[in-house]
Amino acid sequence: MPRIAVNGIQLYYELHGPADAAVLVLSNGVLMSTSSWAMQTPALAQHCRLLLYDCRGMWQSDHPAGPYTMAGHADDLAGLLDALGIARAHVAGISYGGEVSMHFALRHPDRTQSLVVASSVSQLDPQLRAWMEGWTAAASSGDPDRLFQVTAPLNFSEAWIAANGPALAAARERYRQIDMAAMRELFLCFSRLDITADLPRIAAPTLVIVGEDDQLKPRKYAELIARQIPNAELAIVPHAGHAVCWEQPNLFNTLLLGFVAKHVVGRQKP
Repeated sequence: MPRIAVNGIQLYYELHGPADAAVLVLSNGVLMSTSSWAMQTPALAQHCRLLLYDCRGMWQSDHPAGPYTMAGHADDLAGLLDALGIARAHVAGISYGGEVSMHFALRHPDRTQSLVVASSVSQLDPQLRAWMEGWTAAASSGDPDRLFQVTAPLNFSEAWIAANGPALAAARERYRQIDMAAMRELFLCFSRLDITADLPRIAAPTLVIVGEDDQLKPRKYAELIARQIPNAELAIVPHAGHAVCWEQPNLFNTLLLGFVAKHVVGRQKP
């Protein structure tokens, strides 16, 4: 398990693909791990030097005491790039990872070759805030079944849930491995998110992706982000809920690869 010292903690990371290709970072959603990118890694690593990692509080990285901040996550990513000798990267993420990616683009613009933000928000409107209060309470209870019950119905579309009973059962079992105290800190960090007014400062070429059936972070949030970031592109993925990279992996991969290809500058070594 490759781990590396960054900002006083150990971060878990994986590198896939050609060493001289452009670097593409994928940042996890809050309940995801590096293994959650299983339907992306083989396809993307054919064309990119793919960097996957668990941010602080997630899975195989360290789980220090909170509070966590999005700015701190962004600086952890910058520190990881420093430790790996990577000067610039295409920075992408889904949900929590997309929000970390926007913070990275704001705090480290010279290191952001392009930005892809999927299933993400720049602020919490009342309904999303109410859901997050429920998620935080579930994590605080320490009950993985309760956490699964309040999160899973919002992370997937109705059609996907109906067709993927075994995958959901496996996900429920994985919840038993979650560090609930760290997860609570991650939820609290997300609940403090409010960067809509800062988005016009993002200079990197940006693609915003959202599933048309996303209930948790619906299309209005993606449209807001795309309006606020200068010249951002917006892609609405049909027949997909919040976990768009799982529900429509081929289309998600095509969007990501096509956008990165437009903004590759030569080939580089990490």
